[in-house]
Amino acid sequence: MEDLVIRDADVVDGTGADSYRADVLIDDGRIVSIVKEAAAAGCQRPKAVRELDAEGLVLSPGFIDMHAHSDLALLRDPDHSAKAAQGVTLEVLGQDGLSYAPVDDRTLEGVRRAITGWNGYGEDLDFDWRSVGEYLDRLDHGVEGRGIAVNAAYLIPQGTVRALVVGWEDRPATDRELDRMRRLVAEGLEQGAVGLSSGLTYTPGMYARGAELTELCRVVAGYGGYYCPHHRSYGAGALEAYAEMIELTREAGCPLHLAHATMNFGVNEGRAPELLTLLDEALASGADITLDTYPYTPGCTTLAALLPSWASEGGPPEILRRLADHDTAARIRHDLEVTGADGCHGVPVDWDTIEISGVGDERLADHVGRTVHASALLRGEEPWTTARRLLLEDRLAPTILQHVGHEENVRTIMRHRVHTGGSDGVLTGAKPHPRAYGTFPRYLGHYVRESGILSLEECVAHLTGRPAARLRLPDRGLVREGHRADLVLFDPDTVAAGSTYEAPRTLPTGIPHVLIDGRFVIENGRRTDVLAGRAVRRSPMRRNAAPGGPSPTAWAGCRRSRSG
Repeated sequence: MEDLVIRDADVVDGTGADSYRADVLIDDGRIVSIVKEAAAAGCQRPKAVRELDAEGLVLSPGFIDMHAHSDLALLRDPDHSAKAAQGVTLEVLGQDGLSYAPVDDRTLEGVRRAITGWNGYGEDLDFDWRSVGEYLDRLDHGVEGRGIAVNAAYLIPQGTVRALVVGWEDRPATDRELDRMRRLVAEGLEQGAVGLSSGLTYTPGMYARGAELTELCRVVAGYGGYYCPHHRSYGAGALEAYAEMIELTREAGCPLHLAHATMNFGVNEGRAPELLTLLDEALASGADITLDTYPYTPGCTTLAALLPSWASEGGPPEILRRLADHDTAARIRHDLEVTGADGCHGVPVDWDTIEISGVGDERLADHVGRTVHASALLRGEEPWTTARRLLLEDRLAPTILQHVGHEENVRTIMRHRVHTGGSDGVLTGAKPHPRAYGTFPRYLGHYVRESGILSLEECVAHLTGRPAARLRLPDRGLVREGHRADLVLFDPDTVAAGSTYEAPRTLPTGIPHVLIDGRFVIENGRRTDVLAGRAVRRSPMRRNAAPGGPSPTAWAGCRRSRSG
């Protein structure tokens, strides 16, 4: 007898097709049978050791977070309800060009410092890996050898690779260095990574010229992976930055997935259709492109990320040295407030839009929840003075919310046929962005049920089948016989994000059950002690082989009339 039968569920299968009622039979972690309209047909209904009555609930594939920053959280937090309670069953890590493999001892220390604001410093962890494969093994081991809360895939971080080979300097790579970076990318893909990420407004990844990135993307293409850039500007010059990524990957023959593809800042209000026109022209010419967004207007990053690139050259110790020098700090301030630093996307910073969301030193906690401008007013000083002091005293750890987005741009982009969902959720800090805890139920509650921006079937496809196709995972992302039983049961009438800007760690409502490999990680709305997650390694294709199966773009295009 099979393990579990889910009875009378309204199945939304992840393809975008209309829902249907069915009994779904699960055994040994996989969907073994789907009996449509079982009750009405009067047939012999499937039996199992356990039965779950799903009357009134939607059964969908587990949600895939295409842009996650849980690289250390999965190893330190066995509960991880921030994602599990949303119905997320797979997260894609290694984002924005900076993560923890491949490294040596020197590079690891620099990366840990640089992204403390994203993941914490990790002083409670034993960094006992150096290669991509060893990091994936560590995810498999998880917490005390029992695994991790949800599954995880990994993108090789281009900035980390550059730090390992070139360092944190702003200069072109030599031919020898480029060869070594190619080898490191190839090794990471052979060890199970799904592609390559970049953070082209973060050091040291931003120092790579287009030709260097193109060469790395050729390696990625040869192994059937994809390139996921946080490109060079989301503000002034955003469209030019998108165009650069499209042309670069076209030349390399590499699939492209645009990270948190927003059109932020005042200069881009109402310009989302221009981005979609650019994408549609590239797609019509045969490009393989997808993108992800979060369903909120503010962005989230570190305060240090706003600094001009010249001030960040050399890594965290050099940034702190420059900030401590009064003359150099004055130059930094001019670039931020007058010129528009490249770290702030070419737009002069508005300190009234920069809200401190977290600090590393609890003695600075009274800044959290206030804008830099408001915090400066309380102290009777100029905003730059407050920002500079925070960076120095907290050693670059502060995280921020940047309130620069536009709702109509968010809605326009999420309708596109190659759109997928990604939280970009930073889990550290006293007041993180609510998207870390609310992205997926917010799509289903606010943008499907309340606003009607997407149909339920379309939205689920954006969050499940389409991401799985981009990741080239043949047995995930759909409710289909033979697929892994990574599943979510939610109430379409009540599902909603509980997280708010005031209470960002509040869990969602209306998601009573979440299964990974057929095991309940959320049951009756509560987190179980199950750690069913593992590293999802995509087997690389033979080098230079043509990708097998339909591309995500082709898959989406066949349903263009429904999701476009």
